[in-house]
Amino acid sequence: MKNLKIDIVSDVMCPWCIIGYKNLETALAELKDEMSSDITWHPFELNPDMPLEGQDLNEHLQQKYSLTEEESARNRQNMADAGERAGFTFNFDGKRIMINSFDLHRLLMWAREEGKQTELKLAFFEAHFTDLKYLNQEDALLDVVEKVGLNKDTAREILHSDKYVQAVRQEQNNFKQMGITSVPTFIINDKYALTGGQPSESFIQALKQINEEEAKQDT
Repeated sequence: MKNLKIDIVSDVMCPWCIIGYKNLETALAELKDEMSSDITWHPFELNPDMPLEGQDLNEHLQQKYSLTEEESARNRQNMADAGERAGFTFNFDGKRIMINSFDLHRLLMWAREEGKQTELKLAFFEAHFTDLKYLNQEDALLDVVEKVGLNKDTAREILHSDKYVQAVRQEQNNFKQMGITSVPTFIINDKYALTGGQPSESFIQALKQINEEEAKQDT
């Protein structure tokens, strides 16, 4: 059985990143008898200049993309529908904010070393998009960390230090130099790139093709 190395460049603030991942997860479950995978998440900041206090999400989207309220409502519905198909719930009922995600990426770098990176990433997505937690608030952030079984005190120490600052920036620069300017981007075996919140069927087709090409190269 072929084992695929899958690197996912993403931001917790990106709704299509969780949609894409959930569809990838479905595809990998469908192909479990043909291939296995090792997944690593890598940092990308949609809004690196966002202040710590964040910004109302609707206001942010209207400013950034010049969307009307009608267009925003249509986008929310499309996202909710795509999330439902992927098995993820977006909550649009309460006040939502866009935040600076740099500290989340630092904690995810630490969680990678602890073997809990995917668990923490998914917990961040759920906290932000489903539970509407303000992850720019330390207590809310640490609660999510504790929820997945990571040490809360260690996480607090990281937040109050410069640990993983250079590591996050280095990875961001590396992927930027590779030409990655949008997320999610899924890099398979350091050779193939898939972008966007694609449906599971597209992932299945692409992964099968990659698996076949890799098998030919091994013969």
